Formats: sequence, C-alpha cells, structure tokens
Amino acid sequence: MSFKDIPPHARPREKLIARGASALGDAELLALLLRTGIAGTNVLQLAQQLLDHFGGLTGLLDASLDELKQVKGLGGTAKRAELTAVLEIARRALAERLKKGAVFDSPEAVKSYLQLHLATRPHEVFAVLFLDAQHRLVAFEELFRGTLTHTSVYPREVVTRALAHHASAVILAHNHPSGSVEPSQADEALTRTLKAALALIDVRVLDHVIVARGDSLSMAEKGLA
Repeated sequence: MSFKDIPPHARPREKLIARGASALGDAELLALLLRTGIAGTNVLQLAQQLLDHFGGLTGLLDASLDELKQVKGLGGTAKRAELTAVLEIARRALAERLKKGAVFDSPEAVKSYLQLHLATRPHEVFAVLFLDAQHRLVAFEELFRGTLTHTSVYPREVVTRALAHHASAVILAHNHPSGSVEPSQADEALTRTLKAALALIDVRVLDHVIVARGDSLSMAEKGLA
C-alpha cells in the first residue's frame, strides 16, 4: 500500500495531532521521525522493518551508527543523525530525572540510562554513577575499558573519582558484550573489593548493575551487592 492510500485521519501526523502521541504505535512514532520511505517501501513499512530488524524500539535505540549504516533506507547521514539525536535526547532526559530525585525512586530509569550508555559497546566498559547524600546523580563516568570479555578495574581510581565528586554513594555498572547479564564470580569479587575500598572513605556502594542489549541485572536485587 502506498502512503497516499492511507486515509488522512489514520496517518501518523494527523493521528498524533487529533489524539495525542500515546495513541500512536511504535512504528507510527518512528515513521514521524523518519518522514520518508524508500523506493517501493512507504515510511510506515520502513519503520516497521527497522523495528523488526532491531527487535523493537529498545534495540533500535541501542544500535550503533555502524549498524544503522548497514540497514537499507538508513544509508544516508540525515536519518542516522536524527536517530542518534533521539538517543542522545533520551540519555540526557534520563540523566536530568536522576539528578532531580533519589535514584531508588526510579530504579528502571537507572537501568535504562545505563543501557543507553553501555549496552551497545563491543568491549567491556566499567562505569560509575556518583551520587550525593540524597542519592541523586552527581556525575556519570566511564572509568575503564577492556576487551570483549575482560576489563581491569583499579579500586584506587574509583576511590579518587568518588572523592573528586564528593560522592556519598555510588552505583557501579558494566556491560557484558556476550549478551548475558548473569554476574560472574569475578563480578562478585570486584563488587566486594570496591565496597571495602569505598567504605574507607565513607562512600556506600548501593548497587552493581550489569547491562547487555535489551536486558539488565541489579546485583543488589539478587543480594550480591
């Protein structure tokens, strides 16, 4: 079906104006962002193909620029730039939310924030959320990068950065490029080591979150942090 064959009241823009954004499905919202389709594929069909290819909106937002570049219909820089801009807006919006209220008021926002930052990395990255006395976000830093399966983490550097930010608490985080979020024995040992090191400067470790594409795990919820 050509886009012109869709009744005006059922087109995404008109539907949003008449009924609000919540009335639109994922493909319709994405179509508004893409604006145009490609030869033989209207914009709604292209949007649905992208969602199918990446496994939904979360997978699409997690996609790297290189992955987007390989998809037919996103070869040009304009659409890729727009999708990347949406990703950055989502990151910043979540960061603002975490800065305004205690992180435990919105645990899912913490996981989403970390997924947007770390889930698509091809190598392991260890990061820290530094929090104030009210457990609001002060800063987020990626401190160490490693290989596909291993990252060397130095407790002294984590302690140094916590002091620099005058942090009262932290949430540790790293990604698993393998796709599994199950903590390894090394993850558990590292958590214990960092808890002990940070306790010396009166900084609490509230959680250690492991993220992968489309999934995340809180070690605190598992009783491991």
